[in-house]
Amino acid sequence: MFSAIAGMAISIYMFIFKVFRIDAMCLGNGGCSTVNASPYSEVFGIPVAAVGFIGYLAIIVALILENHVSFFEENGPLLEFGMGLAGVVYSAYLTYLEFYVIHALCPFCVASAMTITLCFVFALIRLIKQPGY
Repeated sequence: MFSAIAGMAISIYMFIFKVFRIDAMCLGNGGCSTVNASPYSEVFGIPVAAVGFIGYLAIIVALILENHVSFFEENGPLLEFGMGLAGVVYSAYLTYLEFYVIHALCPFCVASAMTITLCFVFALIRLIKQPGY
């Protein structure tokens, strides 16, 4: 759960940066500004950081509900695996865009990609350890 909370924090930081365009938040790296100014920083007008926040929040909610709702107790690890996999695939696409299309690297985007990868790895380990899989 810690990695999902860290991902939420990164997403909030990047959302604030995107909405208020505070270049000082880049911490000396102009890559953040370039990436956030690109058309790839939004999905149907919604900042990618907001999409990430919702994804991390969904993972946390599923983890919490595992202790309270039988559906999530039974299917939580598979659900979290699926959300983690979707996040990793989308993050890989965004990282590709940073390197080969935008030609700028945002360290916070990379941190988020690493965080969702951790969420995915933890979910995969839990799924493998779950009886019946």
